[in-house]
Amino acid sequence: MIGIDAHERALDEAGLPPVRAGRHDLRDGFRAAIVTRDLGPLRLTELRTPAGECFRDERSVRDSDGARWQIDLMTHGNARVEQGHATADVGPADLVLIDPARPVRFASTASTHVTMLIPRPALRLSTADADRLTGVRIPGGHGPAALVSTLAREMARSLTGFRTAEAARSAAAVIELTSVALAARLGDVRPAPDEVLRARITAHIEARLADPDLTPAKIAGQHHISVRRLHRLFEDEPLTVAALIRHRRLERCRADLATPGRTVAGVALRWGFPDPAHFSRLFKTVYGYNAVALTSSHRARIVKADRGTPGNDGPHDQQQ
Repeated sequence: MIGIDAHERALDEAGLPPVRAGRHDLRDGFRAAIVTRDLGPLRLTELRTPAGECFRDERSVRDSDGARWQIDLMTHGNARVEQGHATADVGPADLVLIDPARPVRFASTASTHVTMLIPRPALRLSTADADRLTGVRIPGGHGPAALVSTLAREMARSLTGFRTAEAARSAAAVIELTSVALAARLGDVRPAPDEVLRARITAHIEARLADPDLTPAKIAGQHHISVRRLHRLFEDEPLTVAALIRHRRLERCRADLATPGRTVAGVALRWGFPDPAHFSRLFKTVYGYNAVALTSSHRARIVKADRGTPGNDGPHDQQQ
């Protein structure tokens, strides 16, 4: 076992991406252990650490850290890994992909984990796919991730007796299996086709709110789907398609009515409400006050400001 200062030096000597110690449970001292093994281009390091936290910030990142991907496998204990906008709560057998060239934060119980460093070109990850996967928990209880988990754990303990050619071929096999596991997880985190289509339709609605002919039937036709399919896409959403159109139009109207020189009828017509009386009733039902109140209070504020004394802003800060 080694202390905290020696542990940080050992991490550096093992070629691992640097981290800085944060909070740790030091009641029994800082007791850690590191074992490193190489298999061709792979480097596997088993680390045993006490409960605590560590992190890598922008200042800690080295130029060489961008040459590899880091995959951590938990063998004992639990950890939380935060990178970018993702947080992975991992337990025994779980994996997480980490970008060594970016800041990261770890918090764990007393634990043991295996870190596998892989040359970046070997994993063939696009930038977009890497962004989806870094900091995301990869369950290691089934499928290809379970095989990677088992192999990494065993290799970190018993990598001996490989000839150079055997090590290179074995490493290639492990890397390929890791790629398969990442691809399988990538399929889980990519947006489902329905989510993509719903997002596209929502953007379409937002861009065409002023079109008086914006209806579910027209939207369905423009996206080459049936009206029934369109409604099914939104059946688990807070608003139906028609209600979404109405809600967004009302929001645009409310914003425009606070602008000087706008009339209720003019604003209503601009955003697809040709009947001012119907619009006024709908507006009051939704917001609890008359649409004209926005324009009246705005004009009243201007009048009061005009009658104020020079240098006095009057009631400009009062709410409508």
